[in-house]
Amino acid sequence: MTNSAVVNGKPVDDELFAQLDPPALAGSGCADCDVVVFPATARCPGCAGENVALQALPTRGTVWTWTTQSFAPKPPYEKPASGFEPFVVGYIDLGSVLVESRIVGAVAIGDQVELRLIPVNDTEFTFAFERVAP
Repeated sequence: MTNSAVVNGKPVDDELFAQLDPPALAGSGCADCDVVVFPATARCPGCAGENVALQALPTRGTVWTWTTQSFAPKPPYEKPASGFEPFVVGYIDLGSVLVESRIVGAVAIGDQVELRLIPVNDTEFTFAFERVAP
């Protein structure tokens, strides 16, 4: 799966990304207590401080856990015209933060994965992680 095929659309939410070429998620890091979160926030959930800064998160991580989403999520999820198909979701350990994400393809706990851009519909894209060869 290549990222360039979907970059021509627009992100479902601009605030999810620090950059698009190459893609990187936007987190925030607290200078007072070192807590990193995704998505980015204006206040630190660890110490409630405001000394936070946006930061690009690592694009590679490790599958911490995963499951199959077997039923259609609540709105704003839009079912494709072809109908709902189950998909894999999980937590990706990026070192300083766990990110909940869709996962493309088969994975096992501990697998190395890399950030990808995937289409949501004909005009928008979002992020997912995909297994990379060791």
